[in-house]
Amino acid sequence: MLEMINVSVTLDGENGPVEVLKDINLELEPKRIYVMTGPNGGGKSSIAKTIMGIYPASTGQVRLDGQDITALGITERARLGISYAFQRPPVFKGMTVRELLTYAAARPVSQPQLCDLLFDVGLCAQDYLDREINASFSGGELKRIEIASLLARDLKVALFDEPEAGIDLWSFRRLTETFENMNKKYDTTIVIISHQERILQLADQVILVADGRISEITSRDSILLDIKRLDTECRCRQDCPWGGIDDANCN
Repeated sequence: MLEMINVSVTLDGENGPVEVLKDINLELEPKRIYVMTGPNGGGKSSIAKTIMGIYPASTGQVRLDGQDITALGITERARLGISYAFQRPPVFKGMTVRELLTYAAARPVSQPQLCDLLFDVGLCAQDYLDREINASFSGGELKRIEIASLLARDLKVALFDEPEAGIDLWSFRRLTETFENMNKKYDTTIVIISHQERILQLADQVILVADGRISEITSRDSILLDIKRLDTECRCRQDCPWGGIDDANCN
């Protein structure tokens, strides 16, 4: 279990210190998918970066399976099984997919194991293992190869920052399937930052973040119902002969 206990984060800004997170309390259980959503700049990425150790906690504690990891840096947390996937996966020029997965695993990896890792993210090992990772890969391919490199590490917590950014609709569908398969096969806690309804549908719980705080932790069904209601209200206002001024008359 990953816990954040009364965590606040203050960073240096152009005009002085800025409090980006305020008294965050959060418990993330194994083998569950959490989706963080909310307005841009509300603190979603800051929470993920604090879990990873990119941002240091100014107050409070971060604990993994009961161990206080607040003072640990990125490398130490990675060794404990926490990983962070950025919006744009890094490209390692001159490195093949096979080399990347082997390097990520930090141990000898057999050919069948490499094939399984790529299969789990919907890629054919024969087509990808010995290809160099470069600009010829699509955004969706890079995302799935990055996820395969995470799976090679037997993660406890996997953090994904808007994984749908920059990929086409086909790749997006395959990406959501990858998250579903990952959740079925591994005990990893999956945290996804996203505004996409299709990704919200994957969530065991939805974490709403705004103004540097967790405003609510709710169910997938509840948030999807709210989205449907708001969508209906928006259409109603667009079609309303009264211009949406008198909602009581809008059917």
